[in-house]
Amino acid sequence: MIDRRSIAQRLGPMQATSGNRPSEGITLPTVVGWVLIGLICLLVIALLLPAPGSGPPSIRSQCRNNLKQLALAMHNYHDIYHCFPPPYIADKNGRPIHSWRALLLPFLDLRPLYAQYRFDEPWNGPHNRKLAEKPVDEFRCPADTGRGTDSSYFAVVGANTVFPGAGPVRIKDITDGTVKTILLVEAADSGINWLEPRDLSYVEAVRGINPKSGWGISSHHKGGGACVVFADGSADVLRDDIPVEQLQLLLERNDGHEVSRPDY
Repeated sequence: MIDRRSIAQRLGPMQATSGNRPSEGITLPTVVGWVLIGLICLLVIALLLPAPGSGPPSIRSQCRNNLKQLALAMHNYHDIYHCFPPPYIADKNGRPIHSWRALLLPFLDLRPLYAQYRFDEPWNGPHNRKLAEKPVDEFRCPADTGRGTDSSYFAVVGANTVFPGAGPVRIKDITDGTVKTILLVEAADSGINWLEPRDLSYVEAVRGINPKSGWGISSHHKGGGACVVFADGSADVLRDDIPVEQLQLLLERNDGHEVSRPDY
């Protein structure tokens, strides 16, 4: 005869143990936890991945950034000397011998190069011509196809521009407003060394953007146009079809005429 009490006694501890043992299956809190971890991982990956359509900055963007850095350097120069640098320094005979680019070197984190430059000889003197052989990326658009030591960025020299000649100009002299007055322009294939005290004349600049004849404001950017930076430090792209009259007013600092800034 089966002793039920004996069986119960034998099964009792097993049932108790089985009933009190935590379940080894997947519980709801476990599922929720893994889901949260998965969502966090996806969020981190999404933040690390570049946005759609993004990637390395375009050459046009790099060019604009170069011009912004030059404008910032000019403003830092102005903070110390209370004027923008002149387009050139002339010798006693009025011959340009040093460029504004040489004057800006300390304000572009290029002090070692500036320390090597000698102002007691022309830019192409026996010592300085060795420095002229060194490419300086800050003065060159990545799209330019000329020599690596040529400059892509220029002052526009003219009586009513920010660079009227050997004499410097102050911000307060820009009576048309810094936001509507061009400070520096881009010009491709210049053949002008970055240390050479030679820039774009007003006559050359008002030929238009990417003129069909003659050298002027120009670039090799895909889609046309050319970059400029205004006296307030903001850079823009001027399209090839900008009216010459509008370009003239943007280049002049004190003409007193209202002009709309291109909105591209």
